Amino acid sequence: MIVYGASGFVGALVARHLTGHAPEGTRIALAGRSAEKLERLGLNLPVVIADADDEQALTTMAARTRVVVTTVGPYAKYGKLLARVCAETGTDYVDLTGEVLFARDSIDENHETARRTGARIVHSCGFDSIPSDIGVHVLHAQVAADGEGELTDTTLVVTHLRGGFSGGTIDSMRHQVDVMKKDSRLRRIGASPYSLSPDRGSEPDLGRQPDMPSMPASDVDPGLRGHLAPFVMASYNTRVVRRSNALRGWAYGRRFRYREVMRVKNAFAAAALKTALSALVVGFAVPPLRFVLDRVLPAPGAGPSEDVQRNGHFTMDIVTTTTTGARYRARVKAKGDPGYAATAVMLGESALALVFDRDRLPKIGGGVLTPATGIGDALVDRLRAAGLEITAQRI
Repeated sequence: MIVYGASGFVGALVARHLTGHAPEGTRIALAGRSAEKLERLGLNLPVVIADADDEQALTTMAARTRVVVTTVGPYAKYGKLLARVCAETGTDYVDLTGEVLFARDSIDENHETARRTGARIVHSCGFDSIPSDIGVHVLHAQVAADGEGELTDTTLVVTHLRGGFSGGTIDSMRHQVDVMKKDSRLRRIGASPYSLSPDRGSEPDLGRQPDMPSMPASDVDPGLRGHLAPFVMASYNTRVVRRSNALRGWAYGRRFRYREVMRVKNAFAAAALKTALSALVVGFAVPPLRFVLDRVLPAPGAGPSEDVQRNGHFTMDIVTTTTTGARYRARVKAKGDPGYAATAVMLGESALALVFDRDRLPKIGGGVLTPATGIGDALVDRLRAAGLEITAQRI
C-alpha cells in the first residue's frame, strides 16, 4: 500500500500506525512531492514522488499498489485526479475527506468507472465519518438480528469530545465556502440532505432534516442530561450515512431519519455554539473577517502535541426507535485526539482491511462507497481489535 501525503502531520501518523500494525512482510511506501521530507520521517520505507496534478505520476503510483491511502486535502483542490486514476486502474482508495462537494463530484465522475474496474473508492475513513457510518451499521445489524424491524428516528449524540481542531478541516471548510459563494447550484447541493445519494429521486420524502437542531437532551434519550447543540460535522456525516442506506437498498428503512448533535450543559451553551458555527461560516465569506480567521485558526499540516493527542477522546451514542417500537443504542468510543491520533488508527485500519480482508468485504463490488458499504464488518472487527469500543444493544 502507498500512503500519499505521508510527510504531512496526519499522513505521518498514519504511516507510523501502518508500520506498527501491518502484518510482517507488508509492503508499504510513502508518497508525496518531496523525497527529502518523506525520508526525514525516518521510517526506512520506499519513497514515491508524485505531484497532485501530475496524472502520469499518479497513474503509475496507483497501478503499482493495492491501496492508496491519501491525507492530502482539501480534496476538492488536490484530490480529484488521484481518486479518478485509482478508479481507472482498479486500485482501492481511502481518504479523510469531509467535503460534500468533492464527494459528490467523485461519485459523478468515478462511480461507474470503479464499478467496472472493481476499485473500492472509500471516502471519509477518519473521524469523518467512520463513527457515524459504522455506528449506524452495527446498530442496524443488531436490530436486524433481533428481528425488530427497521430504523426510524435515529440521532447520534456526541456525549464526550476532547481534542484539537484540525487545520485540514478548517482549510476544507474555507475552500467549500469559497466555491459555494460563487455558485447557487453548488449551494443547493450542499444544502440537500440527500446530496450524496445515488438517486435523489428514489429517496423517501421525510420532510426537513435540519443540520443545526437544538433541544433538551432528554427529548432524544430520557437518560441524557443537558442540552443538545449542533455538531460541526453533522452536515457531512449525515449525508454519508444516508448514502449508505441508499446503496444498501434502504436496508436501514424507508422511514430512516438521521441527525447528529452534541451534548452541552444547557440551552445557553447550545445557543452560543450554534451562533459560533454560523459566525465561522460567515467569517470565511467576508474578506475582513476572513483575514482575521486565517491568522488565528490552525494551519493545514499542523497538529497538536503528543500529550494532547494521547489525552484526547470521544464517545458517540446513536439512539434509534425501530418500526416495532423497540429502542436501541449503539456506542462508538475511542481514546486519542479524534482528528489526529484516533483518525490515524481509523484510516490505517480501513486500508489494512481492504488489503487483508478481501473475503469479508461487502459483496457490493467496486464503486464510490462509504465505510459501511465498502468495508463493513471487516472494519468493525479491526477497529475493535485496535482498541475502539463499538457496541449496540436494546435499551
